[in-house]
Amino acid sequence: MDILILNGPNLNLLGVREPGIYGNRDFEGFLDELRKRYSQHKLHYFQSNHEGDIIDRLQEYGFGMASGIVLNAGAYTHTSLAIADCISAISTPVVEVHISNVHSREAVRHHSMISGVCQGVIAGFGLDSYRLAIEALAVGAC
Repeated sequence: MDILILNGPNLNLLGVREPGIYGNRDFEGFLDELRKRYSQHKLHYFQSNHEGDIIDRLQEYGFGMASGIVLNAGAYTHTSLAIADCISAISTPVVEVHISNVHSREAVRHHSMISGVCQGVIAGFGLDSYRLAIEALAVGAC
């Protein structure tokens, strides 16, 4: 399988940003571990702080270039109708992931604009949320 892991705003700061919430590991090191663990799959990675770039990448991979997409849209999860519309338009299944349990955080984070158009949601398992999403895509649960 070709799987796109797509991270939104501020996720480039993992390892230094609020380690009490997001941990102290950077994503690039974790991505290396994922690629070793899932060597039978091709894992593509993209991170952007810009909504349009995220939409462009969803459109690029969302019509068959990838078998699945793991999306942590960051704060855009709670605000972006444009990303939700894009997910609705593409044919590739998308799994929404969050490192923290968004439902145990501020009320503004309790609502996701994208959950309803994603195949599933995984939240609160730290970086392991990404592994769980890859597993779901790999076994065809999505």
